[in-house]
Amino acid sequence: MVQQAAAGLRQRKKQRTRDELLQAAQQLFLRQGYARTTVDEITAAVDVSQRTFFRYFANKEQVALALMADGADDLIHYLRARPSGENPLQALRAATRETWDARGVPEQEGATANAALEIFQLVESTPTLLAAHLHRLAEQQQMIAAVVAEREGVDPVTDLRPRLLAAVFSAVARTAQHEWTAAAGRGVAGEDFFRVLERHLDQLGPALTADWR
Repeated sequence: MVQQAAAGLRQRKKQRTRDELLQAAQQLFLRQGYARTTVDEITAAVDVSQRTFFRYFANKEQVALALMADGADDLIHYLRARPSGENPLQALRAATRETWDARGVPEQEGATANAALEIFQLVESTPTLLAAHLHRLAEQQQMIAAVVAEREGVDPVTDLRPRLLAAVFSAVARTAQHEWTAAAGRGVAGEDFFRVLERHLDQLGPALTADWR
């Protein structure tokens, strides 16, 4: 029991240090730009050593993309746990909602939503981060296809549907992300990202099958 309590305490301390590094890095990136921020400045803001930083993040790029990477990992986790009775698109929508809610805070604070929006904008405006982000999205797309195929009991090699669904869902999510960040850039009062994504998903069927005229 004592050992379990000690292990739990150590884990919480590690998570707290990681969160503090992530928060400090994001604040510095947004205040003075990604390229001008150094690992030394990030560690100084948290009062830890470089060695501690590199226990959690391989490099500056990884800490910049950590918010998105954590969200992608959560999406796969929630997708695996969705009820088997849901069809693949329903499961993806519900898993995305759970991912967003899990990272949310009370609406009046808006801190998590604002942080996500600011990081999206930073990534889109930084070529090296955007390239790494797109690479990560391609990996996530493959993972979604694999999980969907497993849920549905189909062979992802011979059955095209899991890969097609994952590709379409990823494209819709990225289009919704563009609209969300672009609206904020124009000074339009922002709405919850998931609501933007829902609107895009609602238009998927009509866009693909309806007569636009």
